[in-house]
Amino acid sequence: MVTDPIADFLSQIRNGYLAKKPLVVVYYSKMKEQLAKILIEKGYIKSSKVKSRQLKHNKGEHTILEIELKYTDEKPAVESIKRISSPGRKIYVDAMHIPTVLSGYGIAILSTSKGLMTNKQAKKQKIGGEVICHIS
Repeated sequence: MVTDPIADFLSQIRNGYLAKKPLVVVYYSKMKEQLAKILIEKGYIKSSKVKSRQLKHNKGEHTILEIELKYTDEKPAVESIKRISSPGRKIYVDAMHIPTVLSGYGIAILSTSKGLMTNKQAKKQKIGGEVICHIS
């Protein structure tokens, strides 16, 4: 049982890059799908696909998210990926205190009242929220 599915999602991406894997498979959730869309948009991963997978011993199915990792000259597109908020310690910021990552070269992903967005989008719309992670 995973107590923090978002931290597990980010760890699987990080570990996939460290192991130089072309593809990472994680259990599906809407939040993970939205995180993957932001990572694709910002050029940190190539693509993501929602698929249904048959269970081995049961007759049921579960939904997965296949994430294709991105490399440039065999270097990973992601150097650092760090979970900021956790289920036991939520980190909220207002519009005036949205963090910058690596002097603007990285991104922070925030969960706002208007959905998940990057720190730059949140600053532009002048809304704060929960800081999910930093990526560079």
